[in-house]
Amino acid sequence: MKLLLPLAAALALLPACSRNVKPQGPSAAAGIARPALNQAPNNTSGSLPPGTRISYNSVAVNGPFIAMTFDDGPHASNTPRLLDMLKARNIRATFFTVGSRTVTYPGIMRRIIADGHELANHTWTHPKLSSLSDNAVRSELKRAHSALVNLGVAPRMYRPPYGAITARQKQWIMDEFGYPTIQWSVDPEDWRTKSAALTRSRILNQTRPGAIILVHDIHVSSIDAMPGTLDGLLAKGFRFVKVSELMEMGNRPRGAPNLPVAQSAPPAVTFSPGSF
Repeated sequence: MKLLLPLAAALALLPACSRNVKPQGPSAAAGIARPALNQAPNNTSGSLPPGTRISYNSVAVNGPFIAMTFDDGPHASNTPRLLDMLKARNIRATFFTVGSRTVTYPGIMRRIIADGHELANHTWTHPKLSSLSDNAVRSELKRAHSALVNLGVAPRMYRPPYGAITARQKQWIMDEFGYPTIQWSVDPEDWRTKSAALTRSRILNQTRPGAIILVHDIHVSSIDAMPGTLDGLLAKGFRFVKVSELMEMGNRPRGAPNLPVAQSAPPAVTFSPGSF
């Protein structure tokens, strides 16, 4: 009995102690906590398969697999429209989100996650990293990384804004963050032309198996281009995967078949111009 009394007293203190402990991470009502400038990655980027390269523009794959990537969001109205389009076609994509926008639109971020898409680091304020000091680059990546961690996401890669990065920076970022640099092989220059027709035709003409396709979900014209673009790629027989899945396919032995990705055929519905 004498041994049980101290134990009972200790157990009685637990509820009181728990009231003094701040909950980890944001609540649904509070939104996303803004991460501290100096918050470190803390090894939350997850493990990448052996053979992962420092940088990717495309991936050599055995099969018609491609990755759609969307940069610079989330956007208040464009990104939800895009998510509707992707969901209607059972397509998963990779979103390279800007950290300062991530904390502004927590609801959209949660929907991206709930819909099964992949989130990756695109810095905090979208600067040209090749022009910054190592400490400035580190701060940009850490803040954006922490914003994704606060959402419960373990980012595994990053994309430098404008594709501007040096070979030396790629190496130390890989060493420190575990991030491979993800560039692209298909760029419709949607940010320059602001033309839905050009965006669609360039993607359809340039895409090959293993392609990483760059689109910006902050432009209305880019989202307007997506129904015809996605349907056109599906009609060509392409299969959509997330960038991490494409990378894993490239790490398999030469000649090894890629495992099929669960993905429905294009929905049996006619998409009229301007649908979604």
